[in-house]
Amino acid sequence: MKNILVVGGGGREHAIIMKLAESTHVGKIYCTPGNGGISRYAECFNVSATDIEGVVKLAKRLNPDMVVVAPDDPLVLGMVDALQSEGFMTFGPKKDAAIIEGSKVFSKELMKKYNIPTAFYEVFTESEKAIAYLKEQNSYPAVIKADGLALGKGVIIAQNEEEAVQAVHEMIDELKFGNSSARIVIEEFLTGPEVSVLSFTDGRTVIPMISSMDHKRAYDNDEGLNTGGMGTVSPNPYYTEEVAKECMEKIFIPTMKAMNAEGRTFEGCLYFGLMLTPKGPKVIEYNCRFGDPETQVVLPMLDADLYEIFEAVYNHNLDKIDIKWHSGACACVVMASGGYPLSYPKGLEISGLDEKGQTDNCFVYHAGTKLSDDGKFLTNGGRVLGVTARGEDLQSALDTAYKGVSQISFENAHYRKDIGQKALKALN
Repeated sequence: MKNILVVGGGGREHAIIMKLAESTHVGKIYCTPGNGGISRYAECFNVSATDIEGVVKLAKRLNPDMVVVAPDDPLVLGMVDALQSEGFMTFGPKKDAAIIEGSKVFSKELMKKYNIPTAFYEVFTESEKAIAYLKEQNSYPAVIKADGLALGKGVIIAQNEEEAVQAVHEMIDELKFGNSSARIVIEEFLTGPEVSVLSFTDGRTVIPMISSMDHKRAYDNDEGLNTGGMGTVSPNPYYTEEVAKECMEKIFIPTMKAMNAEGRTFEGCLYFGLMLTPKGPKVIEYNCRFGDPETQVVLPMLDADLYEIFEAVYNHNLDKIDIKWHSGACACVVMASGGYPLSYPKGLEISGLDEKGQTDNCFVYHAGTKLSDDGKFLTNGGRVLGVTARGEDLQSALDTAYKGVSQISFENAHYRKDIGQKALKALN
């Protein structure tokens, strides 16, 4: 049996761990730093996900058969390189490939060079030049992105000149996201349905996973601030077979080949954030890892052994693996702390979960929880739980997920009541 160490501590990592636990090859699962819910499925350690030296040291102590590096920060910092140089089998891209998410400027220039469809853009390091460009374009909404990682919050969709100018000053002059926003990308605003497609790739083969639809805004009807994601559904009804074929030919394979041509072979999970525009699918962004909360609806639909897939990616024989998907649909409703994505309290007791941190007929993925000394689950983050259910169709998946939500409570819990409604409309 194979022992696995998973690096990370959110809902995505919980979903990966619960899927790995189904594998007939997997024995013991370790996680660092993990969280309250993860600790019921894996032995957790108190080493930060960005502490490369600490994680390598821990891996040497535990000697796992594989280390799965799940979050963006450690991937971009080169944790996979450090682990591989010590002889560990890993899942996740090396530093030179993780730049596809680590730098928006890199990814935009890659797409331009290899004719991969994306929004028109310009890059700036000086606020005066950026503002002059915005005034000259005079086209709103305008999309303003920090170059580097910013916890999923480094994108501003400015509705007018005033908002755009403010965003430029905050990013470049005030370094709102640290050095991540010293360089910015200003790009055209694309319209159309958004689709998230995660894919497995070993640099030779790319296998897209089932599609999903994220709900980024904090409140119903897509109002309020952008968040890390308030819920997801899978599959995405806008992602038809024809669209999938076009994406494979014009985006997925060309991206894999482009990274190879740049000497940055990508091995791991490559995430495509797509906009289905009137002129065809275009890339909004790449991520170098499983999306959060998309993973929470994609992995429950996987009808294959996740460990075997991870191993095949490492060994470059992904083309030998038969990856199937369950029929039906999956829905995830995120229960967040009141006040998220701004300030919110921590340490509130969560009721309605069993001793494993679960509830009937749902997968409850813990994103921001911890265990109290007496074994109670407490809130410990903005997004607290992802209450997820599979069903024979989207409506039944949503009904089960919302029933699960109704059984769980903590003070000022906040969740959207309209997850999946857009998808249902598209289906009807």
